[in-house]
Amino acid sequence: MAASEIKHLTPDRYAVIGNPVEHSLSPVIHSLFARQTGQAIVYEKLLAPRDGFRETVIAFRDSGAKGANVTVPFKQQAYELADGHSWRARQATAANTLVFHEDRTVFADNTDGAGLILDISEHLGRTLTGRRVLLIGAGGAVRGVLGPILAEHPACVTVVNRTLATAVDLARDFSGFGEVEVVPLQEVELDRYDWIINGTSASLQGVLPPLPEAGLRPETVVYDMMYSKAGTTVFTEWARRKGCRHVYDGLGMLVGQAAESFYLWRGIRPRIGSVVAELRSVAG
Repeated sequence: MAASEIKHLTPDRYAVIGNPVEHSLSPVIHSLFARQTGQAIVYEKLLAPRDGFRETVIAFRDSGAKGANVTVPFKQQAYELADGHSWRARQATAANTLVFHEDRTVFADNTDGAGLILDISEHLGRTLTGRRVLLIGAGGAVRGVLGPILAEHPACVTVVNRTLATAVDLARDFSGFGEVEVVPLQEVELDRYDWIINGTSASLQGVLPPLPEAGLRPETVVYDMMYSKAGTTVFTEWARRKGCRHVYDGLGMLVGQAAESFYLWRGIRPRIGSVVAELRSVAG
């Protein structure tokens, strides 16, 4: 029997591990990637007990699996579990992608920021280079994207957050990678920025960050890292009501970070535009 036939009969196994995990689109996304690239994989969802993440990962690895994605609330635990880390994971002190090596060691990466940049550059055809960027939030999601944003050489990056001290700590932690300005949330001047990126989870609760009412320009690009398959969040609706013409949710980022994980595992980086379009069409 040819090696290609054996590989076809025994596809490599991957999973997304989280709690909750039932809502995850990752199995659909990776099956679309596999179809696009001709890769033989099986991708599943694994619900890990809140106090049993390590045991779940080790059992999955020892079953012969090749890797895993990690979602809330385990990204920091994934970082701590790993034997080796990418620079992106070290920046974020969190991981969303694990690679299981033949010697049973575990390598951790954080592809969230790469997914954001891939969505912006490949799918949206835009750039952050030379642009003035406002980041809302200072939690794990922003930690995962701030380094890759700074690597794009924007004109400036400002972080605002409900708790100012958390934003100050974030700016200090990333000071070696670029200058990050911090201002109080209610004092931010929205008309200063070319990009406004919401990195808070407020949209998941259907609420808005407490931003000033005035100052949003029509040409400002507004991006919510949260997503819906239909393409609308409370944050993007707010921006459209304010007259912004360029408004995006984070579905492309979700697909982009998955594409980067797929590349780590398979050595092939799939195209994300057609996958985003297919997910949108299913929602419609």
